[in-house]
Formats: sequence, C-alpha cells, structure tokens
Amino acid sequence: MTSKSKAKSRIFEAVHETASDLHRLGFIDKRKMRKFDVLCLAPVPKYDGAKIRALRAHLQVSQSVLAAVLNTSLSTVRKWEVGDKHPSGPSLKLLNLLDRKGLDAVI
Repeated sequence: MTSKSKAKSRIFEAVHETASDLHRLGFIDKRKMRKFDVLCLAPVPKYDGAKIRALRAHLQVSQSVLAAVLNTSLSTVRKWEVGDKHPSGPSLKLLNLLDRKGLDAVI
C-alpha cells in the first residue's frame, strides 16, 4: 500500500510521507491511505508495442516466458507487441516493475 514509488513532486512526496507516518501510527485507516497513494504517487506509465518488445529484449526472454511471468496468454503478449491491445491493470503494473527492477523482482 505505502510504497517507495516516485512522487509527482516534492510537495506530494512530503504529503505522502506525512500521511504514511500517520497511517503507521494509526491515525489514518487503509482506505484513506489508498486515497493518498493515488493522489500523491505518479501514475504507472503506458506501454506500447515497441516499449514491450524493447523490455522483452532487454530481459532476454521470449514472448511465452514474458506471458508466463505476467500470468497472461501468449496471444495477449503478441497482441500487445503488434498494437492490437494494450496492457492495463495488474499487467501494466507488472510491466513497470519488470522495467524498473528486472525479472528477480517478479519471479
């Protein structure tokens, strides 16, 4: 819930840090903390086909391995790379995590 993701600005970072401390001390409940997370933390970037292909090449994995890591189908990864579909939700978050931290963070 309270992660070390990059904040939108220094002000948002300070607000989020204060809210995290208040949550830790029990003054803010989980629901309110999630609202601070959404408000203060930068959104996950979008991934197009070229960016997904580049990420896969950087990780040196096949489409089928990437699909297994993301818990999705091979055809979905193919459609992402061609541009017929775009990742969203948990897949988008996992792609971002793979991009930032590598395979070890997910496996």
